[in-house]
Amino acid sequence: MSNANDRLKDAQRRIGIFAKSSPELFGGFGRISKVATTAGAFSSAQRELIAVAIAVSKGCEDCIVYHVDAAIKHGASEAELVEALEVAVEMGGGPAVMYGAKALEIMRSFQ
Repeated sequence: MSNANDRLKDAQRRIGIFAKSSPELFGGFGRISKVATTAGAFSSAQRELIAVAIAVSKGCEDCIVYHVDAAIKHGASEAELVEALEVAVEMGGGPAVMYGAKALEIMRSFQ
């Protein structure tokens, strides 16, 4: 596996290209993301872990990298990630096991 930081930068680069091509869309998406990750009843770390679980169940590796990084920045622990991955596997079955293992590997790579 390539370095998680390199994978994150590559995903951000691709998103940046798309954002320049569709600034109105990304302005709206940016506002959605801000609301979705702002602490409320759930902390920002918990919200990012929910995003990781959804990314795992959907099989989106770029989303996994992005949201694992954000969860770490908000203070999520490996134990919390593992619990979120357990829920992802419940909802996503066998493929989520494979993507969940990637998410755990990515978290360890960032640390």
